[in-house]
Amino acid sequence: MAHHAEHFDLDEKFDFSSAVKKKIFTILILGLVFAVIGLIMLIMGGNDSHGAHGLNGMASDALAYSGGAAGTEHGGHAHAVTWVTRVKVNFWINSVYFVGLSLIGAFFIAIQYVAMAGWSAGLRRIPEAIFKFLPFAAVMLVITFAVSYHDIFHWTDSSLYDKNSPNFDAIIAGKAGFLNMPFYITRSVIYLGVWILFTFLMQKQFNKEEYNLDPSKPNKQFFTLVKMSAGFIVFFGLSTSMAAWDWVMSIDTHWFSTMFGWYNFASWWVGGLATITLTVVYLKEAGYLKFVNEAHLHDLGKFVFGFSIFWTYIWFSQFLLIYYANISEETVYFIDRLSSDKYAKFIFINLIFNFIFPFFGLMTRDAKRKMRILKLVCIAVIIGHWLDFYQMIMPGTLKDQGGFGFFEIGIFLIFAASFAYVIAMNLAKLPLIPKNHPLIKESLNHHH
Repeated sequence: MAHHAEHFDLDEKFDFSSAVKKKIFTILILGLVFAVIGLIMLIMGGNDSHGAHGLNGMASDALAYSGGAAGTEHGGHAHAVTWVTRVKVNFWINSVYFVGLSLIGAFFIAIQYVAMAGWSAGLRRIPEAIFKFLPFAAVMLVITFAVSYHDIFHWTDSSLYDKNSPNFDAIIAGKAGFLNMPFYITRSVIYLGVWILFTFLMQKQFNKEEYNLDPSKPNKQFFTLVKMSAGFIVFFGLSTSMAAWDWVMSIDTHWFSTMFGWYNFASWWVGGLATITLTVVYLKEAGYLKFVNEAHLHDLGKFVFGFSIFWTYIWFSQFLLIYYANISEETVYFIDRLSSDKYAKFIFINLIFNFIFPFFGLMTRDAKRKMRILKLVCIAVIIGHWLDFYQMIMPGTLKDQGGFGFFEIGIFLIFAASFAYVIAMNLAKLPLIPKNHPLIKESLNHHH
């Protein structure tokens, strides 16, 4: 069937036109407007801030939460729980989320190479453009941590480890071997450094393949990439679990879940798959990627559908085990969220966006092949998994001082627009189809 491949323009390039830029800038400006409105409301103590009424509640919440030990610390720093704290927390939520989405671009390519999958070879440029946002997201993460760590991570308060201090917390002090700044920062630098290094090395091999620098060994880059990807997947598995403990789970310092690394990965993974699928659909709708047929869309749809169920399975397993065992240091996480009038609804919204919507939306074979349905489901899933990170991070950092309003929507839109801009800019740099990929014919003739 190889003769079909001749019908496709293998040198087609994405034109990052002014019309596309206009759409992205519209989202960016909308995000800025929402963020400014939200910020003004927060500063003035309007609907978005929930006012100062919560300071006493905050202290008592912290007391209940940490068995009394941390109440004084939180109470003593109650003045810090202001609109500034909420701004910092929002930047942390988005930095963590978009680092994950970018990283999934590299992970997706790695698993395709290790599996020697041919169907996706022609789509490789999309996850390739997605991982280009990783350095930007990593810089935002580092800056946000540098200016916000004391507001976000309760365990960074040194008085919690001092036995003579009224703030001494035996549980947190017991975790000092792992939760201490030098070790914590070293770990984070290693995760981000290795992830970014891998994307650079990967890109180097792609470029060699693209420009056919060594015609005598046509498959050399391919097999180099298979070996690199195998090593990366092992590191990815370890580092993403540890990053989840560090960047998200350590916010609720007393709490722990042995399934949390998997849970966090599942959320990033489904969000990343939805981003890849959505980008393919947008390009296809704009007249690019003519070789992409219903079979490619079906495979992408299966990924989003299958791993949405996987995420739900992890969510349910974590919840059920904690509910059934009823151990107080584990149940605190869900009690804090389910008993809060601010956060309880997000547990259910989370399940609707991330399970019910993709499950029923993509259940049939036909649905996975329709671009309109894929587009709707993928947008819902990207928003849904952002909300997942919101409800993982916001309640633990701000307690009853948190909320959801214009500011949260605005910052998400600003990050999303920047993400889309970097993806579009990188898609425009090289031809959309990696024509020298050894398995490209299999991708161009993919039918089932």
